[in-house]
Amino acid sequence: MNPPIKRTPELQPLSRDHHQGLLLCWKIRKGISNGTPNERIKEYVSWFYSEHLLPHFKTEEDLLFPILGHEHPLIIQAITEHRELEKLISDERNSLELLQEIAQKLDDHIRFEERVLFGEIEKAATPEQLQLISTHHQETAFCDNDTLKFW
Repeated sequence: MNPPIKRTPELQPLSRDHHQGLLLCWKIRKGISNGTPNERIKEYVSWFYSEHLLPHFKTEEDLLFPILGHEHPLIIQAITEHRELEKLISDERNSLELLQEIAQKLDDHIRFEERVLFGEIEKAATPEQLQLISTHHQETAFCDNDTLKFW
């Protein structure tokens, strides 16, 4: 097992967001293995997306990605993955295959950002850019939706 990645304090809240995203992947897979109706899992995924993922994507795209520039290949990959995830989550189907694809793509995306992209952003960021992130992204405690709990 790899040791945890140390992040600058300014990026730690976003990494904690990623942890919640990985938990979403686990919840989807757990719900599937428990035989939870797909509609119920999809309802939670849609709620999580609007309450947590969408604001997280906006923060990354507005504050982090400009550090490397929108033409940087890693940024292009991240934005492409954001749009793919948005499309999958907004898909009206409630199929098992769709839920599995959402869990896998989100898991892969988060691991890419944590293992590759965030490290490159940390190397390139100036102290002023890191301060801007810290100033504009205030961490709030994760608040789950217990009324949709299925795992």
